[in-house]
Amino acid sequence: MNAAKDPATLTPAATLDLRPLLLATMACTMSMMAFVALIGPIARLLGMATWQAGAAVTVAGVVWVLLARPWGRAADRLGRRRILLLGSAGFTVAYWLLCLFVEGALRWLPGATLAFVGLMIARGCIGAFYAAIPVGCNALIADHVGPQQRARAMASLGAANAVGLVLGPALAALLARHSLSLPFHVMSLLPASAFLVLLFKLKPQPLAVSHAPSPVRLSDPRLRRPLLVAFSAMLSVTVSQIIVGFYALDRLQLGPAEAAQAAGIALTTVGVALILSQVLLRQLQWPPLKMIRVGATVSALGFAAGALATSAPWLWGCYFVAAAGMGFVFPSFSALAANAMQASEQGATAGSIGAAQGMGAVIGPLAGTLVYALDPRLPFLAVALLLLLVGLWPMPRERRA
Repeated sequence: MNAAKDPATLTPAATLDLRPLLLATMACTMSMMAFVALIGPIARLLGMATWQAGAAVTVAGVVWVLLARPWGRAADRLGRRRILLLGSAGFTVAYWLLCLFVEGALRWLPGATLAFVGLMIARGCIGAFYAAIPVGCNALIADHVGPQQRARAMASLGAANAVGLVLGPALAALLARHSLSLPFHVMSLLPASAFLVLLFKLKPQPLAVSHAPSPVRLSDPRLRRPLLVAFSAMLSVTVSQIIVGFYALDRLQLGPAEAAQAAGIALTTVGVALILSQVLLRQLQWPPLKMIRVGATVSALGFAAGALATSAPWLWGCYFVAAAGMGFVFPSFSALAANAMQASEQGATAGSIGAAQGMGAVIGPLAGTLVYALDPRLPFLAVALLLLLVGLWPMPRERRA
């Protein structure tokens, strides 16, 4: 495998403090994904259509897809720390704008069209700057951690991202019991904290290579599996997040308050499962391909069982199993991609992985809501089938030999 083989340029893992990267990743992801748990009630209050709610969630992913690779190239030219600081600062300002807009919209109740346009603009700005965070973090780890330790380091980063994916919506759902605008005020503090942590705690690191960065094509065969796994994982997560509240309303026949609470508990169990799976994963120290196979298969079983859920505890259990599997999948695709590429390609590689995740975040909410309109069980079954195909994807010949 053509791993990043410039050992002289690699800083020992012990000298790269991962804590600022983990905190920044979790904080920004929590803020980014909290919107998912709130858009349903907000859309109802503002008179927005279901497709408008889905589009407001999706636009951030669209911009993420468009800018992930440019951010990766910029990280190769300007350095990882500078890109992380720029991204977290811009994310903070954009999130504050979203917070102010939501507060005003809920207070003065503008027309549905104006509310839709405002949410689209604010979420688009958030997605533009968020795209820099995973790109900079993954590239920094690929630069300064050797291939043997890289999977473990990226597992930690993937765990922070995955925890943010579920804790953000879960915390937002719990805070929304007091006010729909309160979660935005609380979440707006997280990206500002991330910027300060990166500014004062992330030490400047030299670029891993002195020669010019190499371009990376999305069609590069070395990236085929990591890109498809990244896309499938993010699509599955966003589908499950956006439909859980609707499923509790329509399939479980719960009232609005009870449905919001059930959705919050479901996403909280996801966070617990992710933490437990990461503890287990660090003990097992499996290679990325095995992590994908086992994790995707377990997660598929959990989602398939979710389609049969007829009570809230049943739904919570299914989300727990699905998340336990995803805890293996999320750390794997970044490590798999980084190990396959040269050191001069790491920034562009991280951008490509970010673009694949962003595409999953784009298609997931729209596809999930459209399929849900046909039958509330179909999104779970579709995601289960997708993950099962990922898990059963044959390993390369040299791996089987």
